[in-house]
Amino acid sequence: MSNLVDPFGREVSYLRVSVTDRCNFRCTYCMGENMTFLPKADLLTLEELDRLCSAFIRRGVDKIRLTGGEPLVRRNIMSLIKSLGNQIKTGALKELTLTTNGSQLAKHADELAMCGIKRINVSLDTLDAEKFRTITRWGKLEDVTDGLAAAKEAGLEVKINAVALKDFNENEVDDLIAWCGEEGFDLTYIETMPLGEIEEDRTHQYLPLSILSERIHSKWTLENTSYDTGGPANYFTIKETGKRIGFITPLTHNFCESCNRVRLTCTGRLYMCLGQNNWKDLLTPLRMSEGDDLLMTSIDEAIGDKPKGHDFIIDRTGSAPAVSRHMSVTGG
Repeated sequence: MSNLVDPFGREVSYLRVSVTDRCNFRCTYCMGENMTFLPKADLLTLEELDRLCSAFIRRGVDKIRLTGGEPLVRRNIMSLIKSLGNQIKTGALKELTLTTNGSQLAKHADELAMCGIKRINVSLDTLDAEKFRTITRWGKLEDVTDGLAAAKEAGLEVKINAVALKDFNENEVDDLIAWCGEEGFDLTYIETMPLGEIEEDRTHQYLPLSILSERIHSKWTLENTSYDTGGPANYFTIKETGKRIGFITPLTHNFCESCNRVRLTCTGRLYMCLGQNNWKDLLTPLRMSEGDDLLMTSIDEAIGDKPKGHDFIIDRTGSAPAVSRHMSVTGG
């Protein structure tokens, strides 16, 4: 069966799967405080998610990242991770990864490693416990640091993802870089993305990474590296720590030229681009037949509609997001 190639000649080999829109945090740049989550009856079952992932694997997808919301809060999620881990063991899947807020890692790190997950991304914007509670609205920093310790003990490679937020964490850059160096973690800074209605005005949150990068260059020695994941980050090696630092700049740099990914939601919508609203329904063809012919046709149609680039922009005439859905719906 042929691999998936979009109209611009980019081979789609990476599937990001949001297994739930629910999260045990309410980060101010990501969600409203009083979120209305999807009814559980609207979600794909874990068996259906597994079937969809397997269909993509048969079409050449060799990397899958599980996201949310917070993926580890979904009931029985380890059954899906174990099943996908078997695809690692057979060689059908090269890599299975996870993006998490870290709060559940203390419970699951060992099992994640046993299932074949070798590296994870952990979202962490500040090392200050009070500021952490403020930004997450009710998270506890110690839950995350305990989870990170468990991940290290289990042998998982960790990359910290930090959203750059004006007047919040811009003065913590040196501390976070030094801490990541001590802990053996890579670090990626991300510009805030205009996804979903929130209480905050994103024009007040937005901090261009060009400004942050200048501050980092004044203190640290950043060396060019050939490291490339095929994703949106530009990476450097920090000479003083030996760890990598990446910058994801959706608002100041269009990173779409080499995009190799699509995003599947927990309701069976396939988004061909994080920064656009077009999507393809995979739930209906999945449930219409026990075979996968209809599903494969729908996947082909979706890849045929993959756009060349995103439409991210901060709306400086108001606070309307470029894309109305929340990040937790699509997966980070």
